[in-house]
Amino acid sequence: MAGTTAVVLAAGMGTRMKSALPKALHPIAGRPMLRHLLAACEAVFERIVVVVGPDMAALEKVAAPHACVVQAERLGTAHAALQAVPHFGTGDVAVLYADNPLMSEETLRALLARRSGGAGLALVAMRPAVPGRYGRVIGTEDEVQRIVEAKDATPEELSVGLCNAGVLCGPGADMARWLAAVRNDNAAGEYYLTDLVALARAEGKRVAAVVGPEAELRGINSRSELAEAEATVQQRLRRAAMDAGVTMTAPETVFLSTDTRFGTDVSIAPNVVFGPGVSVESNVEIRAFSHLEGCTVRAGAVIGPFARLRPGADVGEEAHVGNFVEVKAAKLGRGVKANHLSYIGDAEIGARTNIGAGTITCNYDGFAKHRTVIGADVFIGSDSILVAPVSVGDGAMVTAGSVITENVPADAMAFGRARQDIKAGRAAAFRASRKKTK
Repeated sequence: MAGTTAVVLAAGMGTRMKSALPKALHPIAGRPMLRHLLAACEAVFERIVVVVGPDMAALEKVAAPHACVVQAERLGTAHAALQAVPHFGTGDVAVLYADNPLMSEETLRALLARRSGGAGLALVAMRPAVPGRYGRVIGTEDEVQRIVEAKDATPEELSVGLCNAGVLCGPGADMARWLAAVRNDNAAGEYYLTDLVALARAEGKRVAAVVGPEAELRGINSRSELAEAEATVQQRLRRAAMDAGVTMTAPETVFLSTDTRFGTDVSIAPNVVFGPGVSVESNVEIRAFSHLEGCTVRAGAVIGPFARLRPGADVGEEAHVGNFVEVKAAKLGRGVKANHLSYIGDAEIGARTNIGAGTITCNYDGFAKHRTVIGADVFIGSDSILVAPVSVGDGAMVTAGSVITENVPADAMAFGRARQDIKAGRAAAFRASRKKTK
């Protein structure tokens, strides 16, 4: 097999995350950590192999369609990479870490170029503001002599600012041979990937480094580092959205997912959250404190403030979804207005229909979901309850406070409420009775 191969090490549980979820599945901007790195690798490498731990079916699902191999025993990073050797092929092989999810295509291409430019082994390094716990790269970028872990470094070595980011790249056959030669005669009894540097130099190979930005090379080993990575990604996503024609009055308060899609001239007020799967067309206004997930907002619509669009919501052109309105699995036609305090679930609403305050589509009977179909140019009065399955025809009117349990024909007016009954003087008598009892 010719072509380049990326081996992604993802078997770690991440004990410092204090989680039953494998570390590589923790999300950043609505996407599992692993998928961030795979997206970059897919643009650069011809083949990808993911090394997972035992009983990590959920991780294998996220890695699909790429091949997965299992590291049955967690004996170190070199041992993990060794499991993928049957997939190496004859081209260059890069070993990467799933907990370095923000590595860019540019850095990966630079790594391959460094290797093909004459280095027998290439690695990725960085110059962090606080080198601290990172292993130090001793030598120069063009001639790396060795990598020393921070805990083993002398004061002179700790003064070196060039740090190891963990990624190595070399010819497939060489990488397979070096991985098999790694020994575990160290305090931890583990097989370390960094030992490949010494093995390559022992064979007279030149080891060279490509330096990438710290923001994309920081490892994620704790919840606080996960939050730092989230902040980095959010900053990138906001900048890209604004560069593409989106207005954000307080961008630091807007949270996006990696797959959020915007048209031009979208306006987003403060404190808006976009979960995965949101598409917003042009000239949409999204007002403050709204939450959108798995939905489509058509051109010219107005959302919020304090609106919630759940998966399956499709808000039509120039429609309004106002404060404290929740929409789920429902299609709202052009110009529909649902401006206050309503729940619209499992429904289809025709163009120009008005949904009054306090309207509820009762879509769940305790066992199954049912749909409400409302036609065009319908008026639904405030505080109406539509018990699905039910339909309201074009041009019909539902009076305020109605409970609708039967279909309403087109252009009909539906009253679904008890007749008002007035008992003259009864209020005064009631109060007198209560005072006497008290």
